[in-house]
Amino acid sequence: MNRRILALIAILAAGSWTLGGSGTSQAPPFALDETTIEQLQQAMREGRYTAAQLVELYTGRIEAIDRSGPTLRSVIELNPDAASIAASLDAERKAGRVRGPLHGIPILIKDNIDTGDRMMTTAGSLALEGSRAPRDAFVIAQLREAGAVLLGKTNLSEWANIRSTKSTSGWSARGGQVRNPYVLDRNPCGSSSGTGAAIAANLAVVGVGTETDGSIVCPAGANGLVGIKPTVGLVSRSGIIPISKTQDTAGPMARTVADAVALLSAMAGADPRDEATAASKGKPVDFSKALNAGALKGARIGVARQRYFGYSPKADALVDEAIRVMKAQGAVIVDPANITTASRMDACELDVLLYEFKDGLNAYLKTRPDAEVTSLEELIAFNTREAEREMPFFGQELFEMAQKKGSLSSPEYKKALTACRTAARASGIDAVMTTHKLDALIAPTGTPAWPIDLVNGDHFQGASSSPAAIAGYPNITVPAGDVQGLPVGISFFGRAWSDARLVSLAYAYEQATKHRKPPTFIPSLVR
Repeated sequence: MNRRILALIAILAAGSWTLGGSGTSQAPPFALDETTIEQLQQAMREGRYTAAQLVELYTGRIEAIDRSGPTLRSVIELNPDAASIAASLDAERKAGRVRGPLHGIPILIKDNIDTGDRMMTTAGSLALEGSRAPRDAFVIAQLREAGAVLLGKTNLSEWANIRSTKSTSGWSARGGQVRNPYVLDRNPCGSSSGTGAAIAANLAVVGVGTETDGSIVCPAGANGLVGIKPTVGLVSRSGIIPISKTQDTAGPMARTVADAVALLSAMAGADPRDEATAASKGKPVDFSKALNAGALKGARIGVARQRYFGYSPKADALVDEAIRVMKAQGAVIVDPANITTASRMDACELDVLLYEFKDGLNAYLKTRPDAEVTSLEELIAFNTREAEREMPFFGQELFEMAQKKGSLSSPEYKKALTACRTAARASGIDAVMTTHKLDALIAPTGTPAWPIDLVNGDHFQGASSSPAAIAGYPNITVPAGDVQGLPVGISFFGRAWSDARLVSLAYAYEQATKHRKPPTFIPSLVR
């Protein structure tokens, strides 16, 4: 599409971006603000919109909000084929074929997920710039088959935030710093920062993130979204730049639970290229059936207070209010229901991730023969040579630590993995849920977003993602309110393959509260 036409669309669809006298910015008006998948499907059924028109409108929104105006820097690349894909899906609809809920729906994909098209897959790194994946990741093939339109790739914390111990979430050498659309000088959290900021700002209907530990739920919580980190094995990881074979997963990020579920249902499925998905065979993948507004009645909910409360009194207060709402909806609250092994997970997790990252990345880079680097060792050397561009703010300490690790057959790795899995699973989540006969555990997803600081790195205080992440169990965050305009999420997590039950509980809570608010693009809380 001609750039001049895109600029015109941006002006017509969005208007101009101005700073209001009250210190809040006036977000450009947009016809599709807070629109859901079902609303767009109805509009296409009635002929009010086509998929091609949706692509034009969202592309214009990206030009107006992401690349100018507030300049979120959340979209790292647009798909040059999006318009033609949308047109072919419109032709299918006209011929009477509608593939499902995602038919013609524009979505955004995190830039560590392979797309076998004209877009790059770089994890935000200059080392992979110019390189294209030879084939679609399994989840991308699933989404194409479901009729989704890949609108573009989203920026992220470079290499999904495993490069440095002093990183700033949302920064990549290729994409720059993603900004939080609620307060622009605040961090969007990572590593799926671009997906979080983009979907919150209505740059697409839904988006795909990935998580190793917190990388879906933290940016979802910080950007007022629903984020689902599924059980490891429900969604394939083949074709996704890896960190951990035991913890990695892709998952949906959306403005409503129903939209997140529509995306998750399309993504799920067994993949011969990912052995972890074999465990998903025979398990339900249509999670729309779990959308039950009355699911809290009689549900037993445990409050994981120890270690996961106390970082932010204001965030804690929002979750305490959420507990009151759940009680009013008929839930039985067990408070506290602490994970007594929580403190035993930290050291072993880092060891596991470093071993698995080295092994997984070296294997993945062999699938990218046109890339400038073919191993972690070469990547470290590239970053050293290109330090002015690649490491202007923080280094690559975690890369260097991973490079020193041995193979996955080493006793040290096996010991760390066993320790982590026992602490997170049998002695952790499973134990507390069995003791108290729980349907789910809850805790604050994290704190309100901290200021962006490229000098000192993240001002991270605490979060609740680790037990479910280390166990490979599901975790869903839903908006719980805000602190001075900064969203805070509440997390529902539980046993392996309890994804549908958690969807029901999260949906019931969402419907009882409806805390989601669109962003205000405030420049700063400092006056």
